Amino acid sequence: MDVHNEMGPGHLEAVYHECLEIEYGLRDIPFISKPHLSLYFKNRTLKKHYEPDFVVFEQIVVEIKAQKTLTQNDEAQIINSLKSSRHEVGLC
Repeated sequence: MDVHNEMGPGHLEAVYHECLEIEYGLRDIPFISKPHLSLYFKNRTLKKHYEPDFVVFEQIVVEIKAQKTLTQNDEAQIINSLKSSRHEVGLC
């Protein structure tokens, strides 16, 4: 919320992404920006990968959305991505 409160609404996701990188660093929150997460199907690793905006604390997938409300597609994307990448916690 600090990033949003300081920057305000209306910026592109890339701007918020860069601000979050700074904020995570200032707060000593371990993160990986734009990691390549393996996807699985029937216990086989797919050639395609999932690239969320961040993974924090090695387990929480974070997707940035620069829009007023989340859609059903946004919700479906994070749920499917978590399931396919074998992560359990996600945040939009």
